Amino acid sequence: MICEAYHLMKDALGMSPDKMANTFEEWNKSELDSFLIEITTDILKYKDTDGEALVTKIMDSAGQKGTGKWTAISALDYGVPVTLIGESVFARCLSSLKEERVVASRILNGPKTKYNGDKQELKEDIRKALYASKIVSYAQGFMLLREAAKQFNWKLNYGGIALMWRGGCIIRSVFLGNIKTAFTKNPNLSNLLVDDFFRKEVEKCQQSWRRTVSTAVLLGIPTPCFSTALAFFDGYRSATLPANLIQAQRDYFGAHTYERLDNPGKTVHTNWTGRGGNVSASTYNA
Repeated sequence: MICEAYHLMKDALGMSPDKMANTFEEWNKSELDSFLIEITTDILKYKDTDGEALVTKIMDSAGQKGTGKWTAISALDYGVPVTLIGESVFARCLSSLKEERVVASRILNGPKTKYNGDKQELKEDIRKALYASKIVSYAQGFMLLREAAKQFNWKLNYGGIALMWRGGCIIRSVFLGNIKTAFTKNPNLSNLLVDDFFRKEVEKCQQSWRRTVSTAVLLGIPTPCFSTALAFFDGYRSATLPANLIQAQRDYFGAHTYERLDNPGKTVHTNWTGRGGNVSASTYNA
């Protein structure tokens, strides 16, 4: 997410590494105060022997040790939509296709437009998009912990976990204290997004978040994490999703059955064409 903010500031706003360093330094005095924002400031300030910013000379192909991949695999195994970490892993995988991307950049055309709006406003929108997406990322992480706790009968102290992270690791962040407060207030909290504090914080950021993603799309700047965070938020706040059509399709082609709204808990199969039988397939829970 920090890299997406960097990308937007660099390509949409045309900011130099020094100006970006100053921006991240300012952000580190806000709700975004964290270890990763702090070191990003230092990185952007660092000069190579010729006086140029060293970061601009680093190959844009990210490595990984596997922790993100393991988390994404666990999320799939337990059926929890930890979409942000999943997209982060895939973004690293895409970055590693450097040679292919260089060739594709000469063949595939995107938008030719430049950002002509208020640059200060967009910079603030990016900050809020980063903050809102970060809240979603932590919300998803705690969803995964909660599901694992159910399956393994663990008694997890979620507030204590937040304080442990705040005590010293790469995701150390000031707002982990707010997570501790949320779980102290309600140990059975289903999701951080429905806690009063985080709900209000996301509401304050929502329009900026949407403008940032919209601007990125129009400019052809990839923001997979900002975008998937927003998509998750919109999906989670939707009482009705189009999965009813998925269930109908699954029942049509594989007799996988479905539940009716007027009779929940009972699975039924429909002979959609009048040519098939009435035997239903077995089912599973993702």
